Amino acid sequence: MASSSANLWVLLGLGIAGILIMTKKLKRTVKADLGAFIERLQLLPPPQPAPPKAPHPLTGLSFAVSDVFNIKGFVTGFGNPDWSRTHEAAPHTCPVVAALVDGGATCVGKTVVDDMALGISGESKHYGSPTNPASPARVPGGASSGAAVAVAAKLVDFSLGIDTDGGVRVPAGYCGILGFRPSHGTVSLSGVIPVSGSLDAVGWFAKDPSVLRRVGHVLLQVPYAAQRNPRNIVIADDCFQLSKVPAEHITQMVVKSVEKLYGRQVLRRENLGDYINLNVPSLSAFNVKQLNGEGRSPIRLLANVMQILKRYEFKQNHDEWINSVKPSLDPVILAQIPDVSGLTDADIEKCNTIRSELRSAINMLLKQDDGILVIPTSSDPPPKLGAKDVLSEEFLIRASTLSSLGSMSGCCQVAVPLGVYEKCPVSLSLLARHGGDRFLLDTLQTVYASLQEQVDTAGKPKSSSKAVTQETSAEMAKEKGNQAFKDKQWQRAIGFYTEAIKLNSSNATYYSNRAAAYLEMRSFIQAEADCTQAIDLDKKNVKAYLRRGTAREMLGYCKEAMEDFRYALVLEPNNRRAAQSLDRLKKLFQ
Repeated sequence: MASSSANLWVLLGLGIAGILIMTKKLKRTVKADLGAFIERLQLLPPPQPAPPKAPHPLTGLSFAVSDVFNIKGFVTGFGNPDWSRTHEAAPHTCPVVAALVDGGATCVGKTVVDDMALGISGESKHYGSPTNPASPARVPGGASSGAAVAVAAKLVDFSLGIDTDGGVRVPAGYCGILGFRPSHGTVSLSGVIPVSGSLDAVGWFAKDPSVLRRVGHVLLQVPYAAQRNPRNIVIADDCFQLSKVPAEHITQMVVKSVEKLYGRQVLRRENLGDYINLNVPSLSAFNVKQLNGEGRSPIRLLANVMQILKRYEFKQNHDEWINSVKPSLDPVILAQIPDVSGLTDADIEKCNTIRSELRSAINMLLKQDDGILVIPTSSDPPPKLGAKDVLSEEFLIRASTLSSLGSMSGCCQVAVPLGVYEKCPVSLSLLARHGGDRFLLDTLQTVYASLQEQVDTAGKPKSSSKAVTQETSAEMAKEKGNQAFKDKQWQRAIGFYTEAIKLNSSNATYYSNRAAAYLEMRSFIQAEADCTQAIDLDKKNVKAYLRRGTAREMLGYCKEAMEDFRYALVLEPNNRRAAQSLDRLKKLFQ
């Protein structure tokens, strides 16, 4: 056991060493844990139940939690040293962490969050930016930056984060891992420091979809149900146009995976902005300042409404402490805490109406229980560390635009890694209706491997893709030749087999089949030549030996024909045709 643990830490050390080397160019210190952890600790699970009872569902898994979750005996820091200084250690462990430990997992530490969990870039002036293992020169995403990095670097099996306006989904996308935001209100927020109560959700990260699902079963406490296949998968084409990754690069992988697993009939394309404009009338009527003159895009407008609601509720939760302590706050965070005293109860009620209409609209779009909505996880790749645009309001809105769909509707969403594009992680998201969490986790479990296969195929050199296409075309030509042969259209069959050979000249079957057609046309010289080529490619092609033997017999080369029939019998001792042909030729020499 000790040797196994030592080997594990050696492997982790080698992986982290690689990242350390990569980040030398950044001229910044990279900590041994990539800056993911604020504090190390250990919460051990209870003993395993005696047989025949099943072991705990999370046995053997380790996890970390963002520094917004209360753990008994530890101060919850909320990403700000002044908060830590002015608060006592938690008297109780929050229910969500306790449930995971009781479920068999071991909690090993608390991880970095953005200042007061308000950021979305993952950079922190207080604790530094955890290093993004997928792209060390770029931000890891926030607010739950450390939790994402801990999973991406394989320091833990899974981790917990807080997702208000993308705090789990965005870093999952930036770090190239899985990130799940459950339906709002389905996982307890008791013992979790609030940011914006009507938007907050406990989310979790993992690299393995089965781990993500196991954690979900413990936290969601959903009863067992038979797995259902989605019957309605909607690709939001206009959302993919917002992304800087070419839309076809992602959507084609989705289409091919869906067609393979469920059939083309379940697929549907939709302009989500137009759909929201039509079905969420309160949104277009909401008076909100648009940024950078981009017009009244419904999804961007939704992000603006979400930010207003988040800041209003944050001020209600923490304004008294901020005014009393006057803490040192990150300038990016300070910019998010403007005076919102001008907002009225009527304004907030409008926000809630938008939320209600949006949830109903998405449920209707997905046809209630059996639908999945497919969107990009974020509009842009992760920005470079220290980039000035990260400080802007425009960055915040763009980074949270696509997250606003899940946050404002309360629907469940999972961010899924989809390879890289121009050296940056690519991520798409799957959304299901509010309450469809188990259905979404089950669907992810089914589609994940197929999506990764498409990623691998898309990542192959173009020449390989061309080769695959040529091989497929060659097989199609061969099948046409086989049909023509059955129809006794010998010349047509030869034409199709010739086409197959031009597309793939290394397939012995194509030459052997063409030889059969040549034999029917009594073109024995051509048949012998094709069979010889087939045998050169495949020394065990019995049909090629039989057909060459026949051609040679017809050409008068009886001894050579006998050798072919003898070798066919070596390969297939019970081959009647070879035995009969050999006996016939032997009689000629008696």
